[in-house]
Amino acid sequence: MTTPVSDIGLAPTKRLMVWEDLLSRPKPAPDATVSYGADALQVVDVWQPSAAKFGRGPHPAVVMIHGGCWQTAIAERDIMNWIADDLRSHGVGVWNIEYRGVDRGGGYPGTYLDVGAAADLFAASRAEFGFRTDAPVVTIGHSAGGHLSLWLARRSALAKGDVLRGDAPLQVDLAISQGGLPDLRAQMTLPDHGCGNESATKMAGDAFARTSPPEMPKGRARELQFNNDLDSISPPSFGAAYGAKMVTTPHEGHAELIAPETVSWGKQRAEILKMFGLKAPKP
Repeated sequence: MTTPVSDIGLAPTKRLMVWEDLLSRPKPAPDATVSYGADALQVVDVWQPSAAKFGRGPHPAVVMIHGGCWQTAIAERDIMNWIADDLRSHGVGVWNIEYRGVDRGGGYPGTYLDVGAAADLFAASRAEFGFRTDAPVVTIGHSAGGHLSLWLARRSALAKGDVLRGDAPLQVDLAISQGGLPDLRAQMTLPDHGCGNESATKMAGDAFARTSPPEMPKGRARELQFNNDLDSISPPSFGAAYGAKMVTTPHEGHAELIAPETVSWGKQRAEILKMFGLKAPKP
């Protein structure tokens, strides 16, 4: 008879999170929502640290981008609410971007125009929301949003006059990819991938040097990838192929990357707080 793991003094295997574990819990709410365009999806949720706890500010803030295979029907910005609230509770504001997915008028070029416009609005109006204008600019995105976080980091290096670059693109100092899908060309060759390959094809637009980070010119940003070893959507091999520095967490999967109580999120939070010169909480 096989001896149960728990009977030989070892912890039983940890169960991976499923989406319901995150989405079924009470959902925190942002402090404000602002529009950057006429479409209902062209909005940003603003998360502001408590003045009672952290003072009137200004406070540092991150630009956040959700995933969902670049499809609005799969996920919208509220999937990030729990980590946005966690950052808010540690004195960091959040600029959580919504955008048109490939199924809602996005793809190439619409999704890029949306994300770029929302990011540039952060640069232009962050002081209005009590965010520091002298703090490093940090972008963070999960899954398909990891691709967009890295894209924002390299966007400013596109040629002047490129409509995707814009006239005054946000200058990013640190771009974080949370189990990201950075390489559109590679994603297009994976029909059995959880996201399929159709969305990546629509996002590429046959303009890889302007849409797919590994083929874009590098910007000034430091790029950092967080991957989990049991992530079936974005395994560490994706990050290794991209080549930017990668932090891998064992025994966690794709959903854990955006759940505030996990080991992998704790590592990400610590990196963000360090970037802003804030103290990380004691474990």
